[in-house]
This record gives sequence, structure tokens and C-alpha cells, in this order.
Amino acid sequence: MRSRYAACAVGDAGYLLRTWHPRTRPRRLDLDPGTRWLRLEILATGDGSPFHTEGTVSFRAVYSDDGREGELREDSRFVRHDGAWTYLDAAGH
Repeated sequence: MRSRYAACAVGDAGYLLRTWHPRTRPRRLDLDPGTRWLRLEILATGDGSPFHTEGTVSFRAVYSDDGREGELREDSRFVRHDGAWTYLDAAGH
């Protein structure tokens, strides 16, 4: 989760796509260069140890867009794919 947040912060769409599960990955990802990601707070995690194949991360990410601060909250689901953790989707979607 932290590496995906860092990729958002530096505009690395390629990394985000590579770490997205193929079943739910979009064909392309256009990041808004005007959005500045300010901080990430991990609120909770579930499973996700070396012994699990699925896990969840609840987070709050604060950003600035055109000088206005906002936040993104999500309960993300991750699954192992080819041995690596990949983002699947927002829980409940």
C-alpha cells in the first residue's frame, strides 16, 4: 500500500498498473499532475502476512488539488498474483 501511495505521489502510473491485479487493472491510468499527495495514514490492516493469499488495508490519503485539501478513504483488497501482492479493488465494489 505504501509503495502504491508513493507511486501516486510521484506520478508513476506504470508502477501502479504493474501492481494492479490483471482481473481489475484498467488498460491505462491517467494521473492528474495537479494533484499533490500530502500524507498517508494506514488505519487498519487485515491478514496479509506471508502465510495469507489475501489481505486488506484501510487508509486515509490526504491530497491538495488546486489549493484545496481533500482526502481519499478506502478499504483496499490485495491478493497475491504470481507470488507478489497486487491491488484488487476497493472492498465492497
